[in-house]
Amino acid sequence: MANNWFVMKCGGSTLAALPEPFFAELRQLQESGTIPVIVHGGGPAISSTLEKLGIETEFVNGLRKTNEAVLDVVEMVLSGQINKEIVRKVQQAGAKAVGLSGVDGLLIEAEPVPNAHEVGLVGNVTNVNAGLVRGLIDLGYMPVIAPVGIDARGQRYNINADTAAGAVASRLGVERMIVVTDVPGIMRTVDGEKRVLPQVTVSEIDEMIASGEIYGGMIPKVKAAVQCITGDVREVVIVDGARPGVLTAVLGGEPVGTRIVKA
Repeated sequence: MANNWFVMKCGGSTLAALPEPFFAELRQLQESGTIPVIVHGGGPAISSTLEKLGIETEFVNGLRKTNEAVLDVVEMVLSGQINKEIVRKVQQAGAKAVGLSGVDGLLIEAEPVPNAHEVGLVGNVTNVNAGLVRGLIDLGYMPVIAPVGIDARGQRYNINADTAAGAVASRLGVERMIVVTDVPGIMRTVDGEKRVLPQVTVSEIDEMIASGEIYGGMIPKVKAAVQCITGDVREVVIVDGARPGVLTAVLGGEPVGTRIVKA
């Protein structure tokens, strides 16, 4: 059954900017029996809302320092605004979707990260309710998941979207995950010309960051993709969502974007 679905991770701002044909492709995949499980982020929208509300926010080693006030906004923006916007766009394209947060049905159970004393209510995933995801798929729905977690006491946690996506993919037994971005892949300058690297290993990425070949805004994108390679997930493919038919091309084994592999 796991071959009939795939996990797609996408930032909230990226998804908002994707063209209509991308959502039409999601419908076509669903109709053909290949069900996308979407895990989304929404960092810029969270920051914008916090600023409007006058709530201070800061980052510690890439993780948003989260107290209850910040967490209220995180949940409101991720589980409400962005999650429902994605569901609306998927349904407008004629597909069937259900939006969930990790709180619903204990979908994403979490515990505090090791440095919780520095970052507050940020969580690591301890369990994913894969049966709930499979149940939605069996009913013909595309799950759209916001990365807010919960523990047995009912405490909510802010979960990094890449961490959540990797955990969902691993628990579902998916070997490949697709990260949809606004770039065609990892670029390298060859003979004075920038070219997309078809495949790189995690260690090669570390070397390219150290050498400065991967720089600027590409560093967090690449590091985020690497974070998704956990458990059963053996490769992550970074693709440009604006490219027509990009998901079908990746699933069909075409050389699209950059494949990041474990070794």
